[in-house]
Amino acid sequence: MKRNGRAPMRCSARAPSTRPFLPLTAAAWLAAATLALAPDVVHAAMNFCAAPALQSSERTNSDPGVKALVANVQAHLNDSPRALPKLHTEGTLPHEGIYDQSKAAEQDLELLRDAALAWRATGDERYLKYVDRVLYAWVTTYQPSYNPIDESPFEGLILAYDMTASALPVKTRNAAMAFLTKLANGYIAQIDAQPRPLTGTFRNNWQSHRVKLISMAAFTLDNRKMIDAAQRLFIEHINDNIAPDGSTVDFAERDALHYVTYDLQPLVIAALAARRHNRNWLPQRAPSGATLAAALAWLTPYATGAKTHDEFVRSQVPFDAKRREAGIPGFTGPWNPKDAAELFHLAARLDGKYTPIALKLAPTPPAWLAVCLPLPARAQ
Repeated sequence: MKRNGRAPMRCSARAPSTRPFLPLTAAAWLAAATLALAPDVVHAAMNFCAAPALQSSERTNSDPGVKALVANVQAHLNDSPRALPKLHTEGTLPHEGIYDQSKAAEQDLELLRDAALAWRATGDERYLKYVDRVLYAWVTTYQPSYNPIDESPFEGLILAYDMTASALPVKTRNAAMAFLTKLANGYIAQIDAQPRPLTGTFRNNWQSHRVKLISMAAFTLDNRKMIDAAQRLFIEHINDNIAPDGSTVDFAERDALHYVTYDLQPLVIAALAARRHNRNWLPQRAPSGATLAAALAWLTPYATGAKTHDEFVRSQVPFDAKRREAGIPGFTGPWNPKDAAELFHLAARLDGKYTPIALKLAPTPPAWLAVCLPLPARAQ
């Protein structure tokens, strides 16, 4: 069987060596070449993270944030999985319902990503074994609710699978592939069942998180039908959510830059997943003329401090007032540009023109990103 004109090949399940990885083009070819029908051959991963393994000297002299990431994972290697059949934080405050339990369980999803990064960087099999154990627990326990706010943290699980797929036991790999297929196809079916034009939460930041999860799953599974759906839904959402001037539906509804960044970050992550498969979604123009690049340009003056904004003053959503009254930080007063630091560091991996903004907001990227995609893209 061939995908993208290349026949699949078998890959042995072993940790990365301490030598640098192959050049990116060769690494991408190897990722694509692992797709086959045989059960002992992994579906092609998108290879979202481009970082090579660190050599001994690099590990010793690595960024303190990277060292802290690895140390944090090491401290949790013997923890039991906190997998739940359901997560629910959307629309609730701390200590309401299963909010606290869900937040605690979600830490597993972030640790999965970081453990996979630690394994990739160091080749230490302990981190791979952690991913295997915790990933299997989650994909065999959790039942998708198709609430994208509750399920947005599953990006960590998808990245962990993407980085370790070829080295995972067949049982874990097959369970993860089945879970991601169910998750993505369920979201696609949910969106396609809606009347057009899309309205409500199928037009605002919720849809950004749906598109992110669909895109990440589609590219890591290298499922052509899913990938086509992801691109179609990405363009539709750009058309529905972003105006030609770059302003978003979320800003109009919530009067908050908090929700602009919350809306755009999942779209940037979706675009990064697509970029690894040579698809450039950043300038992708919707029928209205809107682009993700225009939305980032709209936010830039606020990120640089050239403009300021008082948050949620005219929000149309009662829950925003509830959170303000509960004293939740960020729901009153001026917007803090540093809240967009991760967004612009991610965007800098799409286009280097965002690098000066990102560095102004935070001198170093988040530790996970420093390991995953250590170098910004060239400016276009």
